[in-house]
Amino acid sequence: MMTDGRVNLGVIADDLTGGAKVASLLESAGVRCPLLTSDAALDSLSGNEQAVVLGRKLLAIPPEEAVADASRSAKSLLANDVRQIYYKYSALFSSTSRGNIGPVAEALMSLTQANSVLFCPARPEHNATVYQGRLFLGRNMLHETPRRYDPVTPMTNSNLVEVLQSQSKVNVGLLPLRVVRGDAEATRRFLDNQIAEDVRFFIVDAIEPADLGHIAKLAHDTPLTSGSDDYPVALAHHWSVRSNNKVGRTFLAPAPGHIVLISGSCTPKSVRQLERFEERYPVFRIDLIQAANDIALADEVEEWAAQRVATTPIGIATSASPDVVRQVQSTLGREGASSLAENILGRIAKKLHGLGVRKFLVAGGETSGEVLNVLGVDRVEVAVHDELLGGYCHKGGDDPIAFVLKAGSTGDEDFYQIALSRLEKADAIGN
Repeated sequence: MMTDGRVNLGVIADDLTGGAKVASLLESAGVRCPLLTSDAALDSLSGNEQAVVLGRKLLAIPPEEAVADASRSAKSLLANDVRQIYYKYSALFSSTSRGNIGPVAEALMSLTQANSVLFCPARPEHNATVYQGRLFLGRNMLHETPRRYDPVTPMTNSNLVEVLQSQSKVNVGLLPLRVVRGDAEATRRFLDNQIAEDVRFFIVDAIEPADLGHIAKLAHDTPLTSGSDDYPVALAHHWSVRSNNKVGRTFLAPAPGHIVLISGSCTPKSVRQLERFEERYPVFRIDLIQAANDIALADEVEEWAAQRVATTPIGIATSASPDVVRQVQSTLGREGASSLAENILGRIAKKLHGLGVRKFLVAGGETSGEVLNVLGVDRVEVAVHDELLGGYCHKGGDDPIAFVLKAGSTGDEDFYQIALSRLEKADAIGN
């Protein structure tokens, strides 16, 4: 348990890469914010943290499991006297047809005794905006983008009120832009009137960065709010006590050892980034259909890696083109393919650690969570948000490990080369 002070914000992130991004953005704003992967790791807090992120794997698991997991996290945060809980999901509102944003938010609303919840997925500075309840990526609505083809969370409806209502038992409404930007008292009256009509969830319009400030002013003293990456920084401006922390670090502590890329994401961007990596470094590409019947695959990969990893960065990947993904899913099922990929990559990560790998580049939120889990990592320090998009983090102690965790749809094509250079330079500076 924490012994000093009180944490202002406890973030429950639905995947690890998203959680890392929030922690890094807060660190960039001078807010002390570690990334944890388990409730038990809350015991490691010193009392100097102003925020804490719990990176969970809630995105694609069955709703009842996601609700149970998020509820445990919320109870642990509340037991540690956290002032406000923040449920973090993707700016793309990524979810399956069954959830899990609605069911998790309902459970958290009950636990925190909140009378309503605002949903603010917008990231205006990154061209993700919400207007009239519709999510836009640049000029295109969400369903017009490649996200409609996502193998795990295909987003085919841009109307977030409809998407959230389809997952929720409580009534869902809209907090429109004209009200967001209106007089604060009038905005609260609008919400009170909607709540009196039994509306409890509100999709919030936001098309400019200043809109996040209006929303944060409205919600900063509520027990629960929700959204994507940038909104927590806006909330931090309303905390009555701010630390004098300097902006966080660009280079974290050394992690001497070999380097590997583990790619489980199948987004078009991740596939292109992997191809770029493969132009310079060897990659073992795993055929999931074959892997389903090959119990010795992890040993084969270990043997392949042992012959190379001491002299060059290497890659291990289940990432594939949309056509291959569809073929795999038709054979193994969507959830079966995803589960198999995570299981295999997790087992391989453990074997690679045994070969002396201490720098892991990981593509995909679910894959990132699995890798940290099998390596027994429950707390990392996070660098500032920069070209590595918040994914650069470090586990200290007797066996230091560095990670760069990449969400599937993010990063430039040379992302991995930037990551490799950063990790190598961190070792050089530290030594």
